[in-house]
Amino acid sequence: MRGKIILVGGGVRCGKSRFALELAQAMGPRRTFIATAEPFDEEMRERARRHREERADRFDTVEEPRRLCEVLEEDSADVAVVDCVTLWLSNLLLRGDAPEEILGEVERLVGVLQRRRGATILVTNEVGMGLVPESPLGRTFRDVSGGAHQRLAAAADEVYFGALGLLLRLKPGNLVVGAGG
Repeated sequence: MRGKIILVGGGVRCGKSRFALELAQAMGPRRTFIATAEPFDEEMRERARRHREERADRFDTVEEPRRLCEVLEEDSADVAVVDCVTLWLSNLLLRGDAPEEILGEVERLVGVLQRRRGATILVTNEVGMGLVPESPLGRTFRDVSGGAHQRLAAAADEVYFGALGLLLRLKPGNLVVGAGG
């Protein structure tokens, strides 16, 4: 039997990561946190260190900015939290991968998720609700993110959307499930 696929998206700082961590804690004692951020400056390194320490006794942390499919294929935890999909997509785009290649990786990711025995919670940022980006790279990122989100939402058993400190379940059926504090 395959594990559940859960997609948690929304705006920046809406509570989606906290919600994903709380959800994961109820899904089994063996938990992996896969961080896709690359801390390029001291502030980001400090932020990553703090988050790692906050999760230390509850999650094994794997920091991997690009090889998400491989990490998930090797992971045998009850639940894995990926934070975040949009950072993973931007890492691939900034490496020089073409949009078609990135969406191919998303398709590969869907296949990996569908074969996993453990549950997977994917955290992502909704980037399609703002202004049209000014630069070609920004527009490409928005388009790739939108395509990825559509594929992941279609494959997911549950989809949640965070806005204004609230998380709404969009799939299956609408339900307000939590409020940020």
